[in-house]
Amino acid sequence: MKTVLVSAVALMDADGRVLLTQRPEGKHLAGMWEFPGGKVEAGETPEAAIIREIKEEIGVDLCDSCIAPLTFVSHQYDDFHLLMMLYISRNWEGIPQPLEGQQLMWRRANDMHALPMPPADKPLVAALRDVTGGVYATDRADR
Repeated sequence: MKTVLVSAVALMDADGRVLLTQRPEGKHLAGMWEFPGGKVEAGETPEAAIIREIKEEIGVDLCDSCIAPLTFVSHQYDDFHLLMMLYISRNWEGIPQPLEGQQLMWRRANDMHALPMPPADKPLVAALRDVTGGVYATDRADR
């Protein structure tokens, strides 16, 4: 079974919202919302991969000192194993734009649970909740 190494980033704005991108039609898991990023190429570091991927996908510039590792996930799909590292960044240059035909959405971590997300992305939301102090509606005492 092939292992695919992926770097993704949670771009967090001043209001604590995180940028998500929707997988375009024709791609595996089309229509699902995910953290932007992509495959780490041969000879590339995970940090270099996320900087390259974010520039290509949404047109913003990240620097090494603007990203910090947050968590990772290991997930078995039917035909490959995914190891995805999630970085977080609160500082970047440029305005995110959908350069690959995808949709963009800003969402707080506590509002992500209802979104259709790839199975590998869903567990990463808990780490974001820890960073932002968010809670799921089902975690509230008044429910």
